[in-house]
Amino acid sequence: MLPQFLLPETTVREAGTGPDVSLGGPEQGGTLILTLGITRIIEQESIDISVWGSADGSDWGARPLVSFPQKFYCGTYQMLLDLSEHAMVKFLRAKWQVGRWGKGDPKPLFTLYLFAQTTESQVALQA
Repeated sequence: MLPQFLLPETTVREAGTGPDVSLGGPEQGGTLILTLGITRIIEQESIDISVWGSADGSDWGARPLVSFPQKFYCGTYQMLLDLSEHAMVKFLRAKWQVGRWGKGDPKPLFTLYLFAQTTESQVALQA
């Protein structure tokens, strides 16, 4: 199933959860490259993004598989997700929390995407 967006480019103003994405076949138990792109922000805000896993699409556990460090700026950020210790995971989804402080509109504003691909597909693209 991968490469695929865990979260297509989306504008968010509050906490939320992305769609469930099936891993399909050989990605289960492999290593994934997660690419977070933040393309729009306003000042004095933060976002926390995590990736959750599920074996059945309904129980997402108590803790995320991986979390990006808190972000404050536009940019592209990558992180590896090693699923070898989570071989039962068949579904992934993104979850985010946002915060805003200071003057102006109290609602945060982010436009972002989260893309997942296998390390094998990344190597093939570079060859």
